[in-house]
Amino acid sequence: MAHASAQLIGDRSHQCDATATATHSGARAYVLCDGIGSSDEVQAWTLTAARRIARAAARHADAETGLRAVYDHYAAEPERSSPFTDLPNACAAVAVTVPGKPLTVAWCGDVRAYTLTPSGTLRCLTADHNSRRVFGGSRNRVTSYLGATESDKECKARYQHPAIESATGPTGACRLLLASDGAYEPLEDSARDLTHYLTGTPKHAATDFVTAAIDHASSHADNATVLISDIPAEEAVA
Repeated sequence: MAHASAQLIGDRSHQCDATATATHSGARAYVLCDGIGSSDEVQAWTLTAARRIARAAARHADAETGLRAVYDHYAAEPERSSPFTDLPNACAAVAVTVPGKPLTVAWCGDVRAYTLTPSGTLRCLTADHNSRRVFGGSRNRVTSYLGATESDKECKARYQHPAIESATGPTGACRLLLASDGAYEPLEDSARDLTHYLTGTPKHAATDFVTAAIDHASSHADNATVLISDIPAEEAVA
């Protein structure tokens, strides 16, 4: 299956987005994590987290089960319950394909997953975990993320959504897009049609997308990262 990722650092001091893929017994997992903050520690932790999610999601052959396993792993770290520690965190989205089953997607934070059908219909499968969605406030304040300790129940009581949400993709062949906020926000803010940057091979489209995102960014360009994969019909059925 053809897939590719691309990223640009923007105006940040570190590239703290990371992508990863993994396969297990026919299941394929695609992950994009957006690290919160800019440091060597965040950069390294986010890459490790993305790889861990990809392996777990492929092994479980399900996006939500895989993401939840890794979310719970980090939430159980004793030091994360201390108000005196500041450990790395990241927003995350994962998509999983399994032959004969629908595409599954799961996320925490504001990394997005889209599907583009051969007819040109673009669909966003995710709903941002941020203050704008919950309170109509700032989109830059996330309300769920990898490294948080809140349970689904606690997060829902506070923000009206669980810590992790999930969705399924469309029937039939599609192009999958995972995008960090630094990739989709500048184009969305500029009223650009995202499908214009999703043509050609996955590598060409991924490079086009992040280049356009940085070109259309405001005075401060964030890390821009995308992962694109072409899902064949036999792996995107209901």
